[in-house]
Amino acid sequence: QLQLVESGGGLVQPGGALRLSCELRGITLDYYAIGWFRQAPGKEREGVACVNHSGEEIYVDSAKGRFTITRDNAKKTVYLQINSPKPEDTAVYYCAAHRPYGSSCPNGARLFSGDFGSWGQGTQVTVSS
Repeated sequence: QLQLVESGGGLVQPGGALRLSCELRGITLDYYAIGWFRQAPGKEREGVACVNHSGEEIYVDSAKGRFTITRDNAKKTVYLQINSPKPEDTAVYYCAAHRPYGSSCPNGARLFSGDFGSWGQGTQVTVSS
């Protein structure tokens, strides 16, 4: 069974940096395209980035420049680097696998949560001085 576990969240100051991890447990990561999403209080869950099996990175427009998604198949982990975080980046961050499993990240400017499954429990990121 596919299980994703996020970690690395916490309190970070504006202008700092933070790296989130998404660990795939139980089976190999190579097969899956993995996306990162976030949900702020009172807002809908929104996509941030997605990484294909090949390592190709897909970003929504608002995430380009400050977010970097990478994967380490040997460690079965996908990372989301957040540089120069802003208070509006405060949210619970989730990772999930693109469906159907084995398919590539979607093209286009948006990532839709309905296209992803096996959601992790999320990790809280709070950006504040």
